[in-house]
Amino acid sequence: MAEENSNIEGMLEEDEDDSSDEPNIQLELTAFRAQWMSELKPSSGASDRLARAKGVRRTQEIAREEKATELFLRAVQEEQNGAVYEAIKFYRLAMQLVPDIEFKINYSRPADTDRGGGNFSEDSYADCEIEDLLAYFEQQIALESAFPKICTPELEMTQMHISALPREILMYIFRWVVSSDLDMRTLEQLSLVCRGFYICARDPEIWRSACLRVWGRNCTKLVPFKSWREMFLLRPRVRFDGIYISKTSYIRQGEESLDGFYRAWHHVAYFRYLRFFPDGHVLMLTTPEDPLSVVPRLRTRNPRMDSVLFGHYRLLQETDNQTKVFAVCKKKEEKAAEIPRNRFYRRSPAPEAEHSFHVGLRLSSRGQQSFSKLVWIHHSCHITYKLTGETVITTFDLDKMYSPFFFARVKSYTAFSEQPL
Repeated sequence: MAEENSNIEGMLEEDEDDSSDEPNIQLELTAFRAQWMSELKPSSGASDRLARAKGVRRTQEIAREEKATELFLRAVQEEQNGAVYEAIKFYRLAMQLVPDIEFKINYSRPADTDRGGGNFSEDSYADCEIEDLLAYFEQQIALESAFPKICTPELEMTQMHISALPREILMYIFRWVVSSDLDMRTLEQLSLVCRGFYICARDPEIWRSACLRVWGRNCTKLVPFKSWREMFLLRPRVRFDGIYISKTSYIRQGEESLDGFYRAWHHVAYFRYLRFFPDGHVLMLTTPEDPLSVVPRLRTRNPRMDSVLFGHYRLLQETDNQTKVFAVCKKKEEKAAEIPRNRFYRRSPAPEAEHSFHVGLRLSSRGQQSFSKLVWIHHSCHITYKLTGETVITTFDLDKMYSPFFFARVKSYTAFSEQPL
C-alpha cells in the first residue's frame, strides 16, 4: 500500500509540472507565430532593419573618421614640435582607420612654411589642393628614411630597380615622355604610378619649358597664373595631340538627261584638315578623302601628299580677350620640269607665280573639351608673280561653306618620341 501511495503521489506531481509548463510553451508558440508573420511582411520589417543597419554603419563611419581626424591632427602637432617619430606613429594609426583621411579634414598650415599659409578644405580651388598634395607627398618621402628615394619596389627584385637612378636621370626620362610633341597627357598618366613619379611630373621646369615652346616670348611672366602647369592647362592654345577637321557638304544639281525626264542631284562632301606642331609649323589639306585614310598620313611634318599645304602659325590674344590663330600656308617648292626646246615648240611658258593662303581662326572650347573648336574669321589667297613681283589678293566670303574645325585626338601622333623636351 505504501508503494502504491508513493506512485500515486509521483504521478500527481508530474501532472502538476506538465500543467505549469503549458503556459510557457503557449507563450513561445505565440512569440514564434508573431516573428514568423513579421518575416512574411518584408515591406515593413525588412525596410526597418535595413534602415537600422545603414544608420549603424553610418554611425560607425562617422566615429572612425572622428578618431582618424583626432590622430591625424595629433600627428601634425607632434611634427610641428619636432617629434618626428611620434608623428609617424600617429599618421599610421590615422591612415589605418581611414586611408584618405588627409583629404577629408581641414587643417591650417603654419605661416612660415615654404609654400605659404592658408586653410585647406575640400571646397578650395583644385590647383591649391594639388599643391598641398604635392607638399604632403614630399614630406612623406622625406620622413620615411634618412636617404629618401623617389620610389621603392613593392616586391623583392634581383635586378636593378628604377628607384636606384638619380633624380636627374629620371627627369631626363620624363622629358623623353613629354617629347618634342608636348605630350603632357602621358606625363599626367605617368604621375599616377606612385608618389615619387607624381612629384617628378609636377616639376616646374618641365611645365615652364612646355610653356616656352608654345608661347615663346609671350610667357615671360607667370602672372596671373599660380604655376607654369596652371598656365599650360588654362591659357588658350592649339592642341598638338590630334588634328582639327572640318566637314563641308552640299547638294549640287546635275545635268539634265537626254530624254528630259529627270535631272540628277549630287551630294558633294569634302574635308579640311589642320595639323599643328609645337615648333610653329602647320599642315593644311582640303580633300574629299575620308579621315580614316588621311589622318595617319599627317603624322609627320613632311607627308608624302601633293595637295598638302605647308606653313607657319602664330597665336594672338586680342583686347576682347579672344585668342586667334593666324596661319600662312603654301605648297612646297618643287623643281620646275624641264621644257623640251625644239623648232616645233611655239607655246610660251606660263608666268611663274607663288600661291599662299592666309587663314584666320578664332579659338574656342566645345563642351568639356578645352580649345577644341576653330571658327573661321578670314581666308584669302595671295598670288605673287616672280617676274614682276606683283601680288594679287583675293579674299573669300565666309559663308556656310566654311564650317568650323573640331578637334579629334589621335593616339598614334604621340605613340613615339623623336627627341626630348
